[in-house]
Amino acid sequence: MTGSHRAATTTRRGTGGAARDRRSGRTRIRIVLAAAVSLLVLVTAGAGWAYLRLNGNIDTFGADGISDHRPAAASDGQNVLVIGSDARTAGNSELGGGDKNDIGRSDTAFLLHVYADHRHAVAVSIPRDTLLTIPPCKLPDGSWTETRHQAMFNEAYTVGSTAEGNPACTQNTVEKLTGLRVDHTVVVDFKGFSALTEVVGGVEVCVPQDIYQKDLNPGRATRGKRLFTQGVQTVSGPKALDYVRIRHGIGDGSDIGRIQRQQAFVGSLIKKVKSDGLTPTKLLPLADAATTSMTVDPGLGSADKLVSFAMSLKDIDLNDTRFVTVPWRYEGARVAIVEPDAGALWAALKADRTLDGQDAGGGSDADGKGTDASKDTDASKDTDASKSADEEAPAEDISATVRNGTRVTGLAARAAAVLEASGVTVTGTATASSQDHRTTVIEYGPGREAEARTLARLLGTGELRSTTGGGLDVVLGQSYADQAPGTSSGADSATASPAPSEVPAEVAEGARTADEDLCAALSYG
Repeated sequence: MTGSHRAATTTRRGTGGAARDRRSGRTRIRIVLAAAVSLLVLVTAGAGWAYLRLNGNIDTFGADGISDHRPAAASDGQNVLVIGSDARTAGNSELGGGDKNDIGRSDTAFLLHVYADHRHAVAVSIPRDTLLTIPPCKLPDGSWTETRHQAMFNEAYTVGSTAEGNPACTQNTVEKLTGLRVDHTVVVDFKGFSALTEVVGGVEVCVPQDIYQKDLNPGRATRGKRLFTQGVQTVSGPKALDYVRIRHGIGDGSDIGRIQRQQAFVGSLIKKVKSDGLTPTKLLPLADAATTSMTVDPGLGSADKLVSFAMSLKDIDLNDTRFVTVPWRYEGARVAIVEPDAGALWAALKADRTLDGQDAGGGSDADGKGTDASKDTDASKDTDASKSADEEAPAEDISATVRNGTRVTGLAARAAAVLEASGVTVTGTATASSQDHRTTVIEYGPGREAEARTLARLLGTGELRSTTGGGLDVVLGQSYADQAPGTSSGADSATASPAPSEVPAEVAEGARTADEDLCAALSYG
Protein backbone atom coordinates (compact mmCIF):
# COMPACT_ATOMS: atom_id res chain seq x y z
CA MET A 1 0.00 0.00 0.00
CA THR A 2 1.43 3.34 -1.02
CA GLY A 3 1.81 6.22 1.32
CA SER A 4 -0.79 8.25 -0.51
CA HIS A 5 -3.24 5.40 -0.28
CA ARG A 6 -2.55 5.00 3.39
CA ALA A 7 -3.06 8.71 3.88
CA ALA A 8 -6.31 8.60 2.04
CA THR A 9 -7.40 5.64 4.07
CA THR A 10 -6.47 7.41 7.24
CA THR A 11 -8.39 10.46 6.14
CA ARG A 12 -11.50 8.42 5.41
CA ARG A 13 -11.24 6.69 8.75
CA GLY A 14 -10.84 10.06 10.49
CA THR A 15 -13.91 11.43 8.72
CA GLY A 16 -15.90 8.36 9.70
CA GLY A 17 -14.77 8.69 13.29
CA ALA A 18 -15.83 12.31 13.39
CA ALA A 19 -19.21 11.38 11.97
CA ARG A 20 -19.60 8.71 14.60
CA ASP A 21 -18.59 11.26 17.25
CA ARG A 22 -21.18 13.70 15.93
CA ARG A 23 -23.84 10.96 15.92
CA SER A 24 -22.83 9.99 19.43
CA GLY A 25 -23.00 13.64 20.54
CA ARG A 26 -26.46 14.04 19.03
CA THR A 27 -27.54 10.84 20.74
CA ARG A 28 -26.32 12.15 24.11
CA ILE A 29 -28.16 15.44 23.53
CA ARG A 30 -31.34 13.54 22.67
CA ILE A 31 -30.95 11.45 25.82
CA VAL A 32 -30.47 14.59 27.94
CA LEU A 33 -33.45 16.28 26.29
CA ALA A 34 -35.56 13.17 26.74
CA ALA A 35 -34.57 13.01 30.40
CA ALA A 36 -35.35 16.71 30.85
CA VAL A 37 -38.72 16.33 29.16
CA SER A 38 -39.47 13.26 31.25
CA LEU A 39 -38.52 15.14 34.40
CA LEU A 40 -40.70 18.06 33.36
CA VAL A 41 -43.61 15.72 32.73
CA LEU A 42 -43.11 14.08 36.11
CA VAL A 43 -42.89 17.43 37.90
CA THR A 44 -45.94 18.73 36.05
CA ALA A 45 -47.82 15.54 36.75
CA GLY A 46 -46.84 15.79 40.40
CA ALA A 47 -48.04 19.38 40.62
CA GLY A 48 -51.22 18.41 38.81
CA TRP A 49 -51.73 15.55 41.24
CA ALA A 50 -51.19 17.92 44.16
CA TYR A 51 -53.74 20.36 42.79
CA LEU A 52 -56.20 17.54 42.13
CA ARG A 53 -55.73 16.38 45.70
CA LEU A 54 -56.31 19.88 47.05
CA ASN A 55 -59.39 20.30 44.88
CA GLY A 56 -60.71 17.06 46.33
CA ASN A 57 -60.15 18.37 49.86
CA ILE A 58 -62.07 21.62 49.49
CA ASP A 59 -65.69 21.90 50.58
CA THR A 60 -67.80 24.89 49.55
CA PHE A 61 -71.02 26.28 50.95
CA GLY A 62 -73.90 27.29 48.73
CA ALA A 63 -73.93 30.80 47.32
CA ASP A 64 -77.73 30.73 47.32
CA GLY A 65 -77.66 31.59 51.02
CA ILE A 66 -75.83 34.87 50.42
CA SER A 67 -78.10 37.90 50.50
CA ASP A 68 -79.13 39.68 47.31
CA HIS A 69 -78.86 43.03 49.14
CA ARG A 70 -75.12 43.49 49.36
CA PRO A 71 -72.64 46.37 49.50
CA ALA A 72 -70.84 47.14 46.25
CA ALA A 73 -67.53 45.41 45.64
CA ALA A 74 -64.31 47.34 46.28
CA SER A 75 -62.18 48.23 43.26
CA ASP A 76 -58.94 46.41 44.14
CA GLY A 77 -58.92 45.63 47.85
CA GLN A 78 -60.45 42.48 49.33
CA ASN A 79 -62.41 41.58 52.46
CA VAL A 80 -62.08 38.00 53.66
CA LEU A 81 -64.18 36.67 56.55
CA VAL A 82 -62.38 33.97 58.54
CA ILE A 83 -64.52 31.82 60.85
CA GLY A 84 -63.24 29.30 63.36
CA SER A 85 -65.84 26.57 63.88
CA ASP A 86 -65.90 24.55 67.10
CA ALA A 87 -68.51 21.96 66.14
CA ARG A 88 -68.01 19.97 62.97
CA THR A 89 -67.83 16.31 62.11
CA ALA A 90 -64.80 14.20 61.05
CA GLY A 91 -62.90 13.92 64.28
CA ASN A 92 -63.38 17.36 65.81
CA SER A 93 -65.01 16.05 68.99
CA GLU A 94 -61.68 14.45 69.95
CA LEU A 95 -60.09 17.91 69.78
CA GLY A 96 -62.74 19.65 71.85
CA GLY A 97 -65.39 20.36 69.24
CA GLY A 98 -69.01 19.35 69.52
CA ASP A 99 -70.03 15.74 69.03
CA LYS A 100 -71.27 14.41 65.70
CA ASN A 101 -74.90 15.17 66.60
CA ASP A 102 -74.19 18.75 67.63
CA ILE A 103 -74.91 21.83 65.50
CA GLY A 104 -72.16 23.95 63.96
CA ARG A 105 -71.04 26.95 66.02
CA SER A 106 -68.54 29.73 65.39
CA ASP A 107 -65.87 29.96 68.07
CA THR A 108 -64.06 33.00 66.65
CA ALA A 109 -64.27 35.28 63.63
CA PHE A 110 -62.40 38.18 62.09
CA LEU A 111 -62.71 40.23 58.92
CA LEU A 112 -59.42 40.57 57.05
CA HIS A 113 -59.23 43.72 54.93
CA VAL A 114 -56.48 43.58 52.31
CA TYR A 115 -55.92 47.11 51.06
CA ALA A 116 -55.89 47.93 47.36
CA ASP A 117 -52.12 48.51 47.38
CA HIS A 118 -51.63 44.87 48.55
CA ARG A 119 -49.03 46.13 51.03
CA HIS A 120 -51.28 46.65 54.05
CA ALA A 121 -53.83 44.47 55.81
CA VAL A 122 -55.90 44.69 58.98
CA ALA A 123 -57.86 41.94 60.70
CA VAL A 124 -60.86 43.11 62.75
CA SER A 125 -62.02 40.61 65.36
CA ILE A 126 -65.72 40.45 66.22
CA PRO A 127 -66.42 38.94 69.66
CA ARG A 128 -68.83 36.02 69.49
CA ASP A 129 -71.06 37.54 72.22
CA THR A 130 -71.48 40.85 70.36
CA LEU A 131 -75.07 42.07 70.23
CA LEU A 132 -76.07 43.09 66.72
CA THR A 133 -78.64 42.67 63.94
CA ILE A 134 -78.81 39.36 62.08
CA PRO A 135 -80.46 39.98 58.69
CA PRO A 136 -82.69 37.44 56.90
CA CYS A 137 -80.84 34.15 56.33
CA LYS A 138 -81.71 31.06 54.33
CA LEU A 139 -82.89 27.91 56.11
CA PRO A 140 -82.31 24.33 54.87
CA ASP A 141 -85.92 24.15 53.62
CA GLY A 142 -85.33 27.13 51.34
CA SER A 143 -87.25 29.69 53.39
CA TRP A 144 -85.68 32.82 54.88
CA THR A 145 -85.72 33.97 58.48
CA GLU A 146 -86.92 37.34 59.71
CA THR A 147 -84.46 40.05 60.78
CA ARG A 148 -83.37 39.62 64.40
CA HIS A 149 -82.25 42.56 66.52
CA GLN A 150 -79.99 42.42 69.59
CA ALA A 151 -78.91 38.88 68.81
CA MET A 152 -75.48 37.47 69.61
CA PHE A 153 -73.09 37.38 66.68
CA ASN A 154 -72.29 33.66 66.91
CA GLU A 155 -76.01 32.83 66.65
CA ALA A 156 -75.84 33.67 62.93
CA TYR A 157 -73.71 30.59 62.32
CA THR A 158 -76.28 28.34 64.01
CA VAL A 159 -79.24 29.48 61.88
CA GLY A 160 -80.78 26.31 60.47
CA SER A 161 -79.30 24.11 63.25
CA THR A 162 -77.14 22.03 60.90
CA ALA A 163 -73.89 20.25 61.75
CA GLU A 164 -72.07 22.30 59.07
CA GLY A 165 -73.25 25.62 60.43
CA ASN A 166 -74.37 28.52 58.28
CA PRO A 167 -71.36 30.54 57.04
CA ALA A 168 -73.53 32.37 54.50
CA CYS A 169 -75.64 33.78 57.34
CA THR A 170 -72.52 34.92 59.19
CA GLN A 171 -71.31 36.58 55.99
CA ASN A 172 -74.66 38.36 55.57
CA THR A 173 -74.44 39.54 59.17
CA VAL A 174 -70.91 40.93 58.78
CA GLU A 175 -71.91 42.78 55.60
CA LYS A 176 -74.92 44.25 57.42
CA LEU A 177 -72.73 45.29 60.36
CA THR A 178 -69.86 46.82 58.41
CA GLY A 179 -71.30 48.03 55.11
CA LEU A 180 -68.34 46.27 53.46
CA ARG A 181 -68.73 43.57 50.84
CA VAL A 182 -67.23 40.25 51.94
CA ASP A 183 -65.39 38.94 48.89
CA HIS A 184 -64.57 35.54 50.37
CA THR A 185 -65.45 33.49 53.44
CA VAL A 186 -63.25 30.75 54.91
CA VAL A 187 -64.28 28.37 57.69
CA VAL A 188 -61.57 26.36 59.47
CA ASP A 189 -62.44 23.75 62.09
CA PHE A 190 -60.39 22.39 64.98
CA LYS A 191 -58.90 19.53 62.96
CA GLY A 192 -57.74 21.79 60.14
CA PHE A 193 -56.24 24.30 62.55
CA SER A 194 -54.37 21.59 64.44
CA ALA A 195 -52.95 20.09 61.24
CA LEU A 196 -51.87 23.48 59.91
CA THR A 197 -49.77 24.26 63.00
CA GLU A 198 -48.04 20.89 62.71
CA VAL A 199 -47.14 21.39 59.03
CA VAL A 200 -45.39 24.71 59.73
CA GLY A 201 -43.36 23.04 62.47
CA GLY A 202 -45.06 24.77 65.37
CA VAL A 203 -45.83 28.38 66.27
CA GLU A 204 -44.03 30.44 68.89
CA VAL A 205 -46.27 31.84 71.63
CA CYS A 206 -45.92 33.50 75.01
CA VAL A 207 -47.83 32.25 78.05
CA PRO A 208 -48.20 34.87 80.81
CA GLN A 209 -48.50 32.27 83.60
CA ASP A 210 -48.66 28.54 84.23
CA ILE A 211 -51.83 27.02 82.78
CA TYR A 212 -53.60 23.91 84.07
CA GLN A 213 -56.33 21.64 82.77
CA LYS A 214 -58.96 23.43 84.84
CA ASP A 215 -58.16 26.69 83.01
CA LEU A 216 -59.20 25.01 79.77
CA ASN A 217 -62.14 23.18 81.32
CA PRO A 218 -63.59 25.10 84.30
CA GLY A 219 -65.96 22.21 85.01
CA ARG A 220 -63.13 20.08 86.38
CA ALA A 221 -63.20 19.42 90.10
CA THR A 222 -59.40 19.62 90.44
CA ARG A 223 -56.72 21.80 88.92
CA GLY A 224 -55.36 18.89 86.89
CA LYS A 225 -51.97 18.68 85.28
CA ARG A 226 -50.03 21.64 84.02
CA LEU A 227 -50.55 22.23 80.28
CA PHE A 228 -48.29 25.26 79.76
CA THR A 229 -45.35 26.71 81.63
CA GLN A 230 -45.04 30.47 81.84
CA GLY A 231 -42.88 32.01 79.10
CA VAL A 232 -42.11 31.76 75.39
CA GLN A 233 -42.50 28.32 73.78
CA THR A 234 -43.39 26.61 70.50
CA VAL A 235 -46.73 24.81 70.22
CA SER A 236 -48.37 22.73 67.51
CA GLY A 237 -51.26 20.36 66.96
CA PRO A 238 -53.71 19.91 69.88
CA LYS A 239 -51.49 21.97 72.17
CA ALA A 240 -51.70 24.95 69.81
CA LEU A 241 -55.46 24.51 69.80
CA ASP A 242 -55.50 24.50 73.60
CA TYR A 243 -53.55 27.77 73.62
CA VAL A 244 -55.98 29.69 71.41
CA ARG A 245 -59.03 28.24 73.23
CA ILE A 246 -57.94 29.03 76.79
CA ARG A 247 -60.34 31.54 78.26
CA HIS A 248 -60.27 31.10 82.02
CA GLY A 249 -57.30 31.48 84.32
CA ILE A 250 -55.73 34.35 82.33
CA GLY A 251 -56.61 38.02 82.75
CA ASP A 252 -60.32 38.51 83.39
CA GLY A 253 -61.29 35.20 81.73
CA SER A 254 -63.28 37.01 79.05
CA ASP A 255 -63.71 36.29 75.37
CA ILE A 256 -62.13 39.69 74.67
CA GLY A 257 -58.95 38.60 76.45
CA ARG A 258 -58.90 35.37 74.49
CA ILE A 259 -59.23 37.34 71.25
CA GLN A 260 -56.04 39.24 72.07
CA ARG A 261 -54.13 35.98 72.51
CA GLN A 262 -55.63 34.65 69.28
CA GLN A 263 -54.48 37.78 67.44
CA ALA A 264 -50.98 37.28 68.85
CA PHE A 265 -51.06 33.65 67.70
CA VAL A 266 -52.19 34.48 64.15
CA GLY A 267 -49.48 37.14 63.93
CA SER A 268 -46.86 34.62 65.03
CA LEU A 269 -48.20 32.06 62.53
CA ILE A 270 -47.95 34.58 59.68
CA LYS A 271 -44.41 35.43 60.77
CA LYS A 272 -43.44 31.75 60.70
CA VAL A 273 -44.96 31.13 57.26
CA LYS A 274 -43.29 34.20 55.76
CA SER A 275 -39.92 33.28 57.27
CA ASP A 276 -40.15 29.85 55.63
CA GLY A 277 -40.87 31.45 52.25
CA LEU A 278 -44.20 32.22 50.63
CA THR A 279 -43.80 30.12 47.49
CA PRO A 280 -46.08 27.56 45.81
CA THR A 281 -43.72 24.79 46.98
CA LYS A 282 -44.15 25.88 50.59
CA LEU A 283 -47.82 26.74 50.23
CA LEU A 284 -48.96 23.41 48.79
CA PRO A 285 -48.26 21.39 51.99
CA LEU A 286 -49.93 24.13 54.03
CA ALA A 287 -52.91 24.15 51.72
CA ASP A 288 -53.13 20.36 51.85
CA ALA A 289 -53.29 20.46 55.65
CA ALA A 290 -55.73 23.34 55.81
CA THR A 291 -58.12 22.23 53.08
CA THR A 292 -58.79 18.83 54.66
CA SER A 293 -61.05 20.61 57.14
CA MET A 294 -61.87 23.85 55.37
CA THR A 295 -65.12 25.18 53.93
CA VAL A 296 -64.99 28.17 51.58
CA ASP A 297 -67.30 30.21 49.41
CA PRO A 298 -67.59 29.12 45.75
CA GLY A 299 -65.20 31.90 44.70
CA LEU A 300 -62.32 30.16 46.53
CA GLY A 301 -63.44 26.63 45.74
CA SER A 302 -60.34 25.47 43.84
CA ALA A 303 -56.67 24.95 44.66
CA ASP A 304 -55.36 27.49 42.18
CA LYS A 305 -57.67 30.19 43.55
CA LEU A 306 -56.59 29.49 47.14
CA VAL A 307 -52.88 29.49 46.30
CA SER A 308 -53.29 32.58 44.12
CA PHE A 309 -54.98 34.42 46.99
CA ALA A 310 -52.24 33.40 49.41
CA MET A 311 -49.55 34.55 46.96
CA SER A 312 -51.28 37.94 46.67
CA LEU A 313 -50.38 38.56 50.33
CA LYS A 314 -46.64 37.99 49.94
CA ASP A 315 -45.71 41.69 49.71
CA ILE A 316 -47.43 42.71 52.96
CA ASP A 317 -44.83 43.37 55.65
CA LEU A 318 -45.36 42.05 59.16
CA ASN A 319 -45.45 45.59 60.54
CA ASP A 320 -48.18 46.49 58.04
CA THR A 321 -50.35 43.51 59.08
CA ARG A 322 -52.47 44.73 61.99
CA PHE A 323 -55.05 43.28 64.33
CA VAL A 324 -57.81 45.16 66.15
CA THR A 325 -61.07 44.32 67.87
CA VAL A 326 -64.23 46.15 66.84
CA PRO A 327 -64.82 49.05 69.29
CA TRP A 328 -66.78 47.49 72.14
CA ARG A 329 -68.11 47.83 75.67
CA TYR A 330 -69.76 45.44 78.06
CA GLU A 331 -73.54 45.35 78.16
CA GLY A 332 -74.30 43.06 81.05
CA ALA A 333 -72.74 39.70 80.25
CA ARG A 334 -72.64 40.55 76.54
CA VAL A 335 -70.65 42.88 74.32
CA ALA A 336 -72.09 45.98 72.64
CA ILE A 337 -70.53 47.79 69.69
CA VAL A 338 -69.49 51.37 70.40
CA GLU A 339 -70.68 53.95 67.90
CA PRO A 340 -69.69 56.14 66.21
CA ASP A 341 -66.23 54.59 66.67
CA ALA A 342 -67.09 51.37 64.84
CA GLY A 343 -68.69 53.27 61.97
CA ALA A 344 -65.51 55.32 61.59
CA LEU A 345 -63.46 52.13 61.39
CA TRP A 346 -65.64 50.65 58.64
CA ALA A 347 -65.58 53.96 56.74
CA ALA A 348 -61.78 54.04 56.86
CA LEU A 349 -61.53 50.49 55.52
CA LYS A 350 -64.03 51.25 52.77
CA ALA A 351 -61.93 54.26 51.76
CA ASP A 352 -58.73 52.14 51.89
CA ARG A 353 -57.22 54.29 54.62
CA THR A 354 -55.03 52.59 57.19
CA LEU A 355 -55.67 52.92 60.90
CA ASP A 356 -53.18 55.81 61.06
CA GLY A 357 -54.88 57.62 58.19
CA GLN A 358 -52.55 56.65 55.36
CA ASP A 359 -53.98 56.28 51.86
CA ALA A 360 -53.43 52.64 50.86
CA GLY A 361 -55.46 52.69 47.66
CA GLY A 362 -54.31 51.11 44.43
CA GLY A 363 -52.55 54.30 43.37
CA SER A 364 -49.96 54.03 46.16
CA ASP A 365 -46.29 53.78 45.34
CA ALA A 366 -43.93 50.94 46.22
CA ASP A 367 -43.53 52.16 49.78
CA GLY A 368 -47.28 52.20 50.33
CA LYS A 369 -47.36 56.00 50.43
CA GLY A 370 -49.70 57.99 48.26
CA THR A 371 -48.14 59.46 45.14
CA ASP A 372 -48.46 63.11 44.17
CA ALA A 373 -50.07 63.19 40.76
CA SER A 374 -49.12 66.83 40.32
CA LYS A 375 -45.46 65.78 40.15
CA ASP A 376 -46.07 63.36 37.29
CA THR A 377 -45.64 65.46 34.17
CA ASP A 378 -47.04 62.74 31.94
CA ALA A 379 -50.16 62.42 34.08
CA SER A 380 -50.67 66.18 34.09
CA LYS A 381 -50.83 66.15 30.30
CA ASP A 382 -53.80 63.78 30.22
CA THR A 383 -57.03 65.19 28.86
CA ASP A 384 -60.59 64.09 29.50
CA ALA A 385 -60.68 62.65 25.99
CA SER A 386 -57.76 60.32 26.72
CA LYS A 387 -58.97 59.03 30.08
CA SER A 388 -60.11 55.42 30.23
CA ALA A 389 -63.69 54.58 31.12
CA ASP A 390 -62.75 53.23 34.56
CA GLU A 391 -60.38 56.04 35.61
CA GLU A 392 -61.04 57.88 38.84
CA ALA A 393 -60.15 61.32 40.10
CA PRO A 394 -58.24 62.06 43.35
CA ALA A 395 -60.71 62.47 46.20
CA GLU A 396 -58.95 65.67 47.29
CA ASP A 397 -59.91 67.32 43.98
CA ILE A 398 -63.64 66.61 44.30
CA SER A 399 -66.40 68.93 45.53
CA ALA A 400 -69.95 67.60 45.70
CA THR A 401 -73.31 68.04 47.37
CA VAL A 402 -75.09 65.18 49.13
CA ARG A 403 -78.87 64.81 49.34
CA ASN A 404 -80.91 62.24 51.25
CA GLY A 405 -83.41 60.48 49.01
CA THR A 406 -84.69 58.17 51.77
CA ARG A 407 -86.58 58.48 55.06
CA VAL A 408 -83.53 57.43 57.09
CA THR A 409 -82.72 60.34 59.36
CA GLY A 410 -79.13 61.57 59.23
CA LEU A 411 -78.15 59.55 56.16
CA ALA A 412 -76.81 62.55 54.20
CA ALA A 413 -74.64 63.63 57.15
CA ARG A 414 -73.31 60.09 57.53
CA ALA A 415 -72.43 59.81 53.83
CA ALA A 416 -70.84 63.26 53.92
CA ALA A 417 -68.63 62.15 56.82
CA VAL A 418 -67.49 59.10 54.83
CA LEU A 419 -66.62 61.26 51.82
CA GLU A 420 -64.86 63.91 53.88
CA ALA A 421 -62.78 61.23 55.62
CA SER A 422 -61.37 60.41 52.19
CA GLY A 423 -60.62 64.03 51.31
CA VAL A 424 -63.76 64.98 49.36
CA THR A 425 -65.12 68.50 49.95
CA VAL A 426 -68.85 68.29 50.68
CA THR A 427 -70.31 71.68 49.81
CA GLY A 428 -73.66 70.97 51.44
CA THR A 429 -76.19 68.36 52.57
CA ALA A 430 -79.94 68.47 52.04
CA THR A 431 -83.10 66.41 51.67
CA ALA A 432 -83.94 65.36 48.12
CA SER A 433 -87.24 66.37 46.52
CA SER A 434 -88.53 62.82 47.04
CA GLN A 435 -87.63 60.19 49.63
CA ASP A 436 -88.45 57.02 47.70
CA HIS A 437 -85.15 56.51 45.88
CA ARG A 438 -84.24 52.82 45.76
CA THR A 439 -80.79 53.30 44.25
CA THR A 440 -78.15 55.94 44.86
CA VAL A 441 -77.60 58.22 41.88
CA ILE A 442 -74.51 60.35 41.25
CA GLU A 443 -75.23 63.10 38.75
CA TYR A 444 -72.22 64.65 37.06
CA GLY A 445 -71.64 67.39 34.51
CA PRO A 446 -69.38 67.34 31.43
CA GLY A 447 -65.82 66.21 32.16
CA ARG A 448 -66.61 65.01 35.71
CA GLU A 449 -67.27 61.31 35.16
CA ALA A 450 -63.95 60.33 36.79
CA GLU A 451 -64.97 62.27 39.92
CA ALA A 452 -68.38 60.58 39.96
CA ARG A 453 -66.70 57.19 39.67
CA THR A 454 -64.56 57.97 42.71
CA LEU A 455 -67.64 58.94 44.73
CA ALA A 456 -69.36 55.68 43.79
CA ARG A 457 -66.36 53.69 45.02
CA LEU A 458 -66.09 55.62 48.29
CA LEU A 459 -69.80 55.20 49.02
CA GLY A 460 -69.83 51.57 47.92
CA THR A 461 -72.80 52.16 45.65
CA GLY A 462 -74.03 54.59 43.02
CA GLU A 463 -75.48 54.73 39.55
CA LEU A 464 -73.66 57.30 37.40
CA ARG A 465 -75.88 59.66 35.43
CA SER A 466 -74.62 62.49 33.20
CA THR A 467 -76.38 65.88 33.18
CA THR A 468 -75.99 69.10 31.23
CA GLY A 469 -75.19 71.06 34.38
CA GLY A 470 -71.64 71.53 35.62
CA GLY A 471 -72.07 70.22 39.18
CA LEU A 472 -71.60 66.95 41.03
CA ASP A 473 -74.62 65.83 43.06
CA VAL A 474 -75.12 62.66 45.13
CA VAL A 475 -78.70 61.56 45.75
CA LEU A 476 -78.66 58.77 48.34
CA GLY A 477 -81.04 55.88 47.88
CA GLN A 478 -82.06 52.88 49.97
CA SER A 479 -79.09 50.99 48.49
CA TYR A 480 -76.79 53.15 50.61
CA ALA A 481 -79.05 53.07 53.66
CA ASP A 482 -79.06 49.25 53.59
CA GLN A 483 -75.27 49.03 53.71
CA ALA A 484 -74.35 52.06 55.82
CA PRO A 485 -73.19 51.05 59.34
CA GLY A 486 -75.42 52.18 62.16
CA THR A 487 -78.40 53.15 60.00
CA SER A 488 -81.88 51.74 60.08
CA SER A 489 -85.22 52.71 58.65
CA GLY A 490 -88.64 53.23 60.15
CA ALA A 491 -89.04 53.78 63.87
CA ASP A 492 -85.33 53.21 64.57
CA SER A 493 -84.10 55.85 62.11
CA ALA A 494 -84.07 58.61 64.72
CA THR A 495 -81.19 56.89 66.50
CA ALA A 496 -78.88 57.12 63.49
CA SER A 497 -76.01 59.54 64.05
CA PRO A 498 -73.33 60.88 61.72
CA ALA A 499 -70.09 58.89 61.60
CA PRO A 500 -66.87 60.63 62.62
CA SER A 501 -64.37 61.47 59.92
CA GLU A 502 -61.42 59.43 61.25
CA VAL A 503 -60.65 56.32 63.27
CA PRO A 504 -60.50 57.20 66.99
CA ALA A 505 -56.99 57.27 68.42
CA GLU A 506 -57.70 54.50 70.93
CA VAL A 507 -58.62 52.12 68.10
CA ALA A 508 -55.45 52.84 66.14
CA GLU A 509 -53.25 52.80 69.23
CA GLY A 510 -54.74 49.50 70.40
CA ALA A 511 -53.80 47.72 67.16
CA ARG A 512 -51.36 44.85 67.24
CA THR A 513 -48.86 44.15 64.44
CA ALA A 514 -47.77 40.70 63.24
CA ASP A 515 -44.22 41.37 64.48
CA GLU A 516 -45.30 42.65 67.92
CA ASP A 517 -43.52 41.43 71.04
CA LEU A 518 -45.07 38.03 71.71
CA CYS A 519 -45.50 38.73 75.40
CA ALA A 520 -47.09 42.18 75.03
CA ALA A 521 -50.79 42.85 75.69
CA LEU A 522 -51.87 39.21 75.82
CA SER A 523 -55.00 39.74 77.86
CA TYR A 524 -57.59 42.34 78.62
CA GLY A 525 -57.78 42.88 82.37
